[in-house]
Amino acid sequence: MAKPTVTLSAAQVAERISALVPDGVEETAERWVFVRRDRLVEVAQAIHDDRELDGRYLNSIAGIDWHDHFEVAYHLTSLSHNHTFALKVRTDGHDEPEVPSVVSVWQGANLQEREIFDLMGIRFVGHPTLKRLFLWEGFPGYPLRKDFRSLPGGFNPGLQRFPKEEAGTWGGEARVD
Repeated sequence: MAKPTVTLSAAQVAERISALVPDGVEETAERWVFVRRDRLVEVAQAIHDDRELDGRYLNSIAGIDWHDHFEVAYHLTSLSHNHTFALKVRTDGHDEPEVPSVVSVWQGANLQEREIFDLMGIRFVGHPTLKRLFLWEGFPGYPLRKDFRSLPGGFNPGLQRFPKEEAGTWGGEARVD
């Protein structure tokens, strides 16, 4: 019978990161270690190469909108030690958020960073091909931001109706050709 995956505490992870990269940890929370933005790539590489943490498997990256700033969360797993842990980094603001790209450490970050850029507008500095992934170049705004529906000038982005749907069918049965 397989053992369940263990979630390392933020304190355990922060202690190990501090041993690997002094001043790499900004703060800890119950489940997260906040990493200093300017040390993110160095911390990521140390976690990847460290035999104890063995953070070679990047499960996912997520962007979080807090109205005044963004956070980027990194979920990591050690397949050899069967444990998991998470890191976060804060952006420098909400208007033009930026964090360093970790594609040089985890190639799997490539599309995930592009998706977050496309839908939330967080720029990943140093990304090899940072361009929109789902939406077209010139699309106004970033649809997963909390302020997306309140763009200046009263602009209301998005589809007014589904493609091929007749006008005036919202709230009733739509006819799709």
